[in-house]
Amino acid sequence: MSTPQDPLALRLKTDRPHSARVWNYLLGGKDHYPVDAETGDVILKTFPDIARIARAQRAFLARSVRFLAGEAGIRQFLDIGTGLPTANNTHEVAQRLAPESRIVYVDNDPLVLTHARALLTSTPDGACAYIDADVLDAGKILAEAAKTLDFSRPVGLTMLGMMGQLSDAEKPQDVVEEMLAALPSGSYLALSDGTDGNETANQAIAVYNANSASSYHLRPPAQIGEFFAGLELVEPGIVMTSEWRPDPDDTGDFGRVESVAGVGLKP
Repeated sequence: MSTPQDPLALRLKTDRPHSARVWNYLLGGKDHYPVDAETGDVILKTFPDIARIARAQRAFLARSVRFLAGEAGIRQFLDIGTGLPTANNTHEVAQRLAPESRIVYVDNDPLVLTHARALLTSTPDGACAYIDADVLDAGKILAEAAKTLDFSRPVGLTMLGMMGQLSDAEKPQDVVEEMLAALPSGSYLALSDGTDGNETANQAIAVYNANSASSYHLRPPAQIGEFFAGLELVEPGIVMTSEWRPDPDDTGDFGRVESVAGVGLKP
């Protein structure tokens, strides 16, 4: 049982909102604290469309993983910036198509850590693992992931809503390049992140940053596109998140969202 002195309890910072928990609230989840809901409500009041962005990015996760496990034949996934478990987690989508798929989740949110067992319900033929690590610690992530994944075979690297967690000073481009450098030819990157084209959205994120234990950094679409440098983009390229291979029978009316997404192949 946790006590206020436990490292995990100290990391939870229940008196300050955290991105994964606020995102969970915006998605209609239940794994958050009152301070996260309060911040989510402020953001919703300032920029009501933020909830559509959250849903659109989550739907992109399912579509991109279906593409990777299906058309691309990927059987290994490294999901960085996992977030709190909801419906259609990476292993669920991948293992529906290929039960032998192996998935490694990575996040540094202590609440995600406490829910990690929900992410580890692999099929008997496949495998799931969870790494408690910061995205900036690529060495730890790769070393731990290698216990579950075979880096001599292609890997699907997913970084959804992740790079916005890093400031330009933290060199997010280098982070992506370091992760991709460890993966063999035939691997893929699926990435989606928020854009800065809407002033109301920018103001809402500024409110969040002023009150949160973490910050989110919106970027122009062209800058997000630079994360795919050296990769061969899968059609339709880097587009609005809701427009990347939308499902014909998708009932989600996302409309225009301030978020772009893409999938790239490492040659």
